[in-house]
Amino acid sequence: MIVKHLEDLMGTEDVVKGETWESRRFLLKKDNVGFSLNDTIIHAGTVSEFWYKNHIEAVYCIEGEGKLEDLDNDKVYTLKPGTLYTLNGHEKHRVTATTKLRMVCVFNPPLTGQETHDEEGAYPLLD
Repeated sequence: MIVKHLEDLMGTEDVVKGETWESRRFLLKKDNVGFSLNDTIIHAGTVSEFWYKNHIEAVYCIEGEGKLEDLDNDKVYTLKPGTLYTLNGHEKHRVTATTKLRMVCVFNPPLTGQETHDEEGAYPLLD
């Protein structure tokens, strides 16, 4: 059994920050459960473009408001608590945070924990 608390992650290498986001990484490849799970904050007033060409990501919004743009299919969705989206087609997408967004993100294959977005907005596959 694995039990972790958010306060225990803070200040460790399991918190990774980008220009518009902060990812608190609860479950990683090293935990050997087949996926990774992050508690991610996207800062209010920011716009972020992502493309997970190497991962499937499912995202569940638990706080805040914003907009999700599917850049591959020209669709726009509202983000609010209770919204789930899954990038099962590796869609390029843009997240606009009207307010601070807090999301629970699951990745398969699992992240190692030290990935940051490359110039395409993707996470590389790391061992």
